[in-house]
Amino acid sequence: MEKSLNIFVLVKQVPDQGSKAGLNPDGTIDRAKAKRMLNPFDRYALQAAIHTKKQYGGKITAISMGPPPAVEVLLETIEHGVDRCFLLSDRRLAASDTLATAYALYKTVLYAGKFDLIFCGLQTTDGDTAQVGPQLAERLDLPQISYCEWFGLDNDKILAKRIIEGGCQKVVSSLPCLVTVANSYHPLEYKSFKGAWRVQQLQRNPDNLKKIIQTIDLDVIGADPDRCGLKGSPTIVAATEKVGDLGGNCQMHEGKSPHELVKEVLASTNLNELIKA
Repeated sequence: MEKSLNIFVLVKQVPDQGSKAGLNPDGTIDRAKAKRMLNPFDRYALQAAIHTKKQYGGKITAISMGPPPAVEVLLETIEHGVDRCFLLSDRRLAASDTLATAYALYKTVLYAGKFDLIFCGLQTTDGDTAQVGPQLAERLDLPQISYCEWFGLDNDKILAKRIIEGGCQKVVSSLPCLVTVANSYHPLEYKSFKGAWRVQQLQRNPDNLKKIIQTIDLDVIGADPDRCGLKGSPTIVAATEKVGDLGGNCQMHEGKSPHELVKEVLASTNLNELIKA
């Protein structure tokens, strides 16, 4: 690569699934009380961005959308080697579904500037839709490579291997491009001493911290509030139901032919209840 790359990575702060303190009596998440963590799927996207910077050069910009405490995960990305960050934080974003989220992130990416690669995790643990990355690529009119587990760069091309049902697929795309990184990619490495030291220095100087982690809102990025948050979300959640003490359960059926497995599942399932549902 002859030019210095502009690498973007999208990260999200999600409730820690190991914490029971964040559950309301009805089983919904109390985000104000729940312990917070970097979305596990985004750790692979962050590692892909770091690998790209180390191997091909460039700068990494981390982008997140969430309430003010989400600055914690952006500080964590800096400890791993990210150069600058943007936090889109606005009360009008509350209750955004994937359509509204992708729109808000699209406006944020445009505000953040020029890019060559955008890395995203496959999905988030608090949503599990795997829709935001592809929707963002569509809004930006970018080629996208989903479920990517290996990639390399050759001038203005990206060569990648992506997971498909029953095997893998080798693809080539031009840059710029959006990539959703599979969990079979390299795990996130340890934080660097240089990055940890940098975060300590930034926390001691709030003015410098604001320059490295820019907190922005819908007005700054020029987003239409009617296309964000609850107003811009066509998805309607009619009701939620807690299933089981730990939020769910499953029974594994394996080691038999498909015909026998179907008979076994049907025998253990109340078909009348499924039809009513």
